[in-house]
Amino acid sequence: MLARQVSEAAEALIVTWTAVAQDAVPRLSALQLEALLIVRRSPGINLTGLAERISATPPAASRLCDRLEAAGLLDRRRTSANRRAIELRLTAHGLRMLDTLSERRIDAIGRVLGEVPADQGEALLAGLRAFAEAVETANAASEA
Repeated sequence: MLARQVSEAAEALIVTWTAVAQDAVPRLSALQLEALLIVRRSPGINLTGLAERISATPPAASRLCDRLEAAGLLDRRRTSANRRAIELRLTAHGLRMLDTLSERRIDAIGRVLGEVPADQGEALLAGLRAFAEAVETANAASEA
């Protein structure tokens, strides 16, 4: 079955990807990292929006943000348009940390890809791009 084979093959990529995060300072849980990545992609997202994206309750998302804010990675501010609304943004430290993590991941994946024949690397990239597009299509369909 293709799904099983892809899942098994992807484990090596996932292990390589996550191993780099273990060295991040401060050390973050997968959920904390996911929240920071969501805020980077959607600056100004509100707490409810973040909670929905991480499949958490607003109180749980708020506690998560408390920890990220205490670590100096996230900033919560009231919007000028609606004083009750809180927007989430990464701090400069949060942006630098994510940039550093991204560069380390690229380096780690690059070292592994150095062992992969060029034509197979290109096929891998094409397959991953097709997978990413299918994820976007499925997400768009589920939101409609």
